[in-house]
Amino acid sequence: MPSVYDLKPAFQGLLRPLTVSLAARGVTANQITVAAFLLAAVTGLLIASRPAHLPMLGLIPVVLLFRMALNAIDGMLAREHHMKSRLGAVLNELGDVLADAVLYLPLALVPGLDPAIVVTFVLLGAIVEMTGVIAVQIGATRNYAGPMGKSDRAVLVGLATLLLSLGVPAGLWCAALFGLGSVLSILTIINRARQALREAA
Repeated sequence: MPSVYDLKPAFQGLLRPLTVSLAARGVTANQITVAAFLLAAVTGLLIASRPAHLPMLGLIPVVLLFRMALNAIDGMLAREHHMKSRLGAVLNELGDVLADAVLYLPLALVPGLDPAIVVTFVLLGAIVEMTGVIAVQIGATRNYAGPMGKSDRAVLVGLATLLLSLGVPAGLWCAALFGLGSVLSILTIINRARQALREAA
């Protein structure tokens, strides 16, 4: 199934010159991974501290774009500049799931958003990533199949928070959007599990 993740090679190409520069300055992949998590954590805390201040939600689309760039850069540093490590693998997988949680869960506090729907969306996102990692345990490669992977969740949340920050009233459309994201997450879990089993066989 198609996913925003399919655009990653082109995105990496745009960031490659910056990645080369960072590597030359001694910046490591693990430092970038930690920076991406801290960026998400600080933003999430800001949103949680003033959830009724809707213009602040405009920070989330910007942070998500920076975070996607940082995630692409840390991957290129690891693969193309010989910085792969066991610690890096752990930080990368845990960092993504934790960053999603600390950035998205505060949205459950925003007036007009259904907390149960937001929390369900975040939990299913964590299961999506766990399913991708489980593929490795059964002898397949790490699975990034869609239709609702990490990048797709970022687009969905970025769109919702952008509209809310611009003054669009929260309502049924929010529940429908996050509900759709949850349904697509379930499909993604099934899709990743099937692909992993097929590859392992």
